Amino acid sequence: MTEAETRTVLRVAIIDDHPMFRMGVVRGLEDEGGIVIVGEGATAEDAITIFRREQPDISVVDLSMPGGGHAAIRAIRGLDEAACIVVLTASENDNDVYEALKAGARGYVLKGADCSHLVDVLRGVADGETIVSAGLAARVLSDMTEERSTQTGDQQGEAPARAMPYLTPREEQILALVAEGHSNKEVARFLSLQEKSVKHVMTRVLRKLEVRNRTEAAVLMRDWQYDKNSR
Repeated sequence: MTEAETRTVLRVAIIDDHPMFRMGVVRGLEDEGGIVIVGEGATAEDAITIFRREQPDISVVDLSMPGGGHAAIRAIRGLDEAACIVVLTASENDNDVYEALKAGARGYVLKGADCSHLVDVLRGVADGETIVSAGLAARVLSDMTEERSTQTGDQQGEAPARAMPYLTPREEQILALVAEGHSNKEVARFLSLQEKSVKHVMTRVLRKLEVRNRTEAAVLMRDWQYDKNSR
């Protein structure tokens, strides 16, 4: 039995107010295989209605649509904290990325990506990853680190150096690549590892750092590196 035959079929909803673009995404995902489109919509209200009705594994939403993509993300996460949402948008604005992740999105992909990449993101998110297009990840993580440091400084005066739980060289290497926005599949290719090995390492890293997801782990690592370099 092939990998394509054994992998889990993902039930996906597509929300975008441009009918031709939405149709292209739907057809592209269906052609890739392993994806079933359970709903299509054009507004934030559609996204919420479809989520309530179909309970998709992943909702793919645009940000620029009637009602607003950020509002849709917050509303869906309000219905189910475990809901998986991937943003597919033209916006490269750092604040849009940051607010989408803060609202609960687990992926952020720029329009123009090919369908095979989008499928990789969807499968990564379904496996518990948080994936941001590589060109945006470093900037956004930097913004998140800065805000976190500012909040700590406001609360405690001068922010003390944070302790970082011990990570092995391999764990640090993989986490550094994740912090750059790479998926498990990409990290595995870079390091000539099995994808499942990378996944196991990241699970161990999240447990050691006592964080919920890859984005929080990457921010914590950047905080620690900043503190270490400042001493």
